[in-house]
Amino acid sequence: MKKIMPFHLAIPVNDLIKNRKFYSETLEFQEGRSDSHWVDYDFFGHQFVIHEDKKHQPREDAFSIVDGHEVPVPHFGVVLAWEDFHNFAKVLQEKQIEFVIAPYIRFKGKPGEQATMFFKDPSGNALEFKSFKNMNQLFAK
Repeated sequence: MKKIMPFHLAIPVNDLIKNRKFYSETLEFQEGRSDSHWVDYDFFGHQFVIHEDKKHQPREDAFSIVDGHEVPVPHFGVVLAWEDFHNFAKVLQEKQIEFVIAPYIRFKGKPGEQATMFFKDPSGNALEFKSFKNMNQLFAK
């Protein structure tokens, strides 16, 4: 496998001020460049950008059942190291994040066992963070 390079993801937000506060203060992501309508972030080593679109309204009724939970679709996030996932989850719990799916172990005892959690930003964009004790399980069947 070739060295994995950072990805770039740009998403719409309907209120730049609220979302900037969420990503900067609540999630504690480091800001990069910005303008009056967008902000770059260091998203665990990846380039993540929020762009203001005051008309943005994500669907609230789109989900898929996974391991008995209603997983919001679409969603995005990253796979974290096991310890980093649990430390991040603790920070979010201390900040009283409203989880769509609180941190738990998905597919327990089965191929692809993972820690996962879902929550939404102030614009309703769904985020998932996950981790594997054994990274070889990332694409397990």
